[in-house]
Amino acid sequence: MVGKSYRDLDVWRKAMDLVIVCYQMTNGFPKSEIYALSSQLRRAAVSIPANIAEGCARQHAKEFIQHLSIAYGSAAEVETHVLIAERLGYVEGDEVAGVLHKASEIGKMLNGLRKSLKPYN
Repeated sequence: MVGKSYRDLDVWRKAMDLVIVCYQMTNGFPKSEIYALSSQLRRAAVSIPANIAEGCARQHAKEFIQHLSIAYGSAAEVETHVLIAERLGYVEGDEVAGVLHKASEIGKMLNGLRKSLKPYN
């Protein structure tokens, strides 16, 4: 995305917001999860905006598309970790629904961005 900063991308901003939500959510997890599910969820959430930023900084659309694909996979990973946390009783339905909605919206935006880059590939 020549001449455009990743910080200008709505999907990057939404992904950054998701990171904050995930960090806040994991603050309520049991201490025994600090190096397990909590860490996994946080790392997956952080991976989304990080891969968007890294891909945007690359020289070729093909590389950007690859990083967007990784970010998409991380969004699915966030969803899975949140559903596991729900099954374990660490989070409630409303909080889960909010994160799933955000992750799904980000996934759709990532797919749209990937499709828009295909002609430049």
